[in-house]
Amino acid sequence: MTQGIKTVLHSVSDLDAAKAFYTVLLGIAPQTDTSYYVGFDTGGQHIGLLPAKGDVAAPVVYWAVPDIAAKVAEVTAAGGVAREQPHDVGGGRQVATVTDPDGTVLGLLQDS
Repeated sequence: MTQGIKTVLHSVSDLDAAKAFYTVLLGIAPQTDTSYYVGFDTGGQHIGLLPAKGDVAAPVVYWAVPDIAAKVAEVTAAGGVAREQPHDVGGGRQVATVTDPDGTVLGLLQDS
């Protein structure tokens, strides 16, 4: 079982331009503002901006789960493919990405 979508990450070609746009769109300043990540917390959601690596891709939604390793195992057994194994991104948060059978990238996150 998941705990719902908590985070959406957008790959952007110009981090400064995207930061200005999302600041206006969301009506708040970013809570995290670095050269490699800009993050906004609003309405129980986390919206993150990442510099694009290659082509700008569609946003990746991150489903909150209580046990990320178990969920990666479950979804790969159900036909998904692990793209990025669970790893710590700071503050006790672990993330991973998988693809569904059609190749759609989905994120998983676990907060400790």
